[in-house]
Amino acid sequence: MLKYRLITVSILIPLVIAGLFLLSPTALGYVIIIVCAMGAWEWAQCAGWISQTKRVSVAVLFTIILLAIQFSFSDITLLSSEPIILYGLWAGLIWWVIAILLVVTFPVSAIAWGASAMVGILFGILTIIPFYCGIMVLRTLCYQRDTFFGSWCLLYVMLLVWGADTGAYFFGRKIGRHKMAPRLSPGKTWEGLIGGLITSGIMAWLFYLFAPISVMPNYLLVTSIIVVVVSVFGDLTESMFKRQSGMKDSSHLIPGHGGILDRIDSLTAAIPVFAGLHLLFFNGVDL
Repeated sequence: MLKYRLITVSILIPLVIAGLFLLSPTALGYVIIIVCAMGAWEWAQCAGWISQTKRVSVAVLFTIILLAIQFSFSDITLLSSEPIILYGLWAGLIWWVIAILLVVTFPVSAIAWGASAMVGILFGILTIIPFYCGIMVLRTLCYQRDTFFGSWCLLYVMLLVWGADTGAYFFGRKIGRHKMAPRLSPGKTWEGLIGGLITSGIMAWLFYLFAPISVMPNYLLVTSIIVVVVSVFGDLTESMFKRQSGMKDSSHLIPGHGGILDRIDSLTAAIPVFAGLHLLFFNGVDL
């Protein structure tokens, strides 16, 4: 299993980074819409819709919504003031506060939502739409001044999440003793979480040293810590839905990794929260 994971990662990560820097915002948006549509197809099953007809219908619905959002942009290179983007980020911030509460109180919380597929689909909308909005607004930050500035922003968030996932995995395997959420993800430990924070800190430090971004605000450290912690709950939130529906993986699309949601679950939380804190709370423009 580890062998397949390493092979897949060695292919996917270069492709993701290439996409961030080589694709235009419009082209990147289309790619993300495809990823989100596949994620919605998987989410429908997590919500309890097993029928392929319903799952494909959900994927088509998400595709239409996201295409409508992208076509509504008056200027795709100036998204930080687009109302629909800002509403999407607000929805994402509110949703992830709610999601954390649902995870912390699971399985009691499942009594309220576990029997309703429509509520599960609503949770999917609140997860996937802000994820798209976060990617697009970060990719286009300061685009008129530097076309790659937003690419570096996105890469920074991804490095934080990848560092947290990698650190948690290896620290948890080596020294993990105290379970963090045994009912949702038995493999996650508090030692792994601490290891993930350490690894993310190292990634952030290396980014600071070598990335060609001259402005690093003093609130970035606080934002980064929040984002790493929230990314863990992104993973646990998907685990909560899979646990409730009796699934192990969201699908088998990616060898050794499961499905699309299994790979982007942490990012679906980290990216909109990072973008939301940056734009809505700190009123930032530059990293």
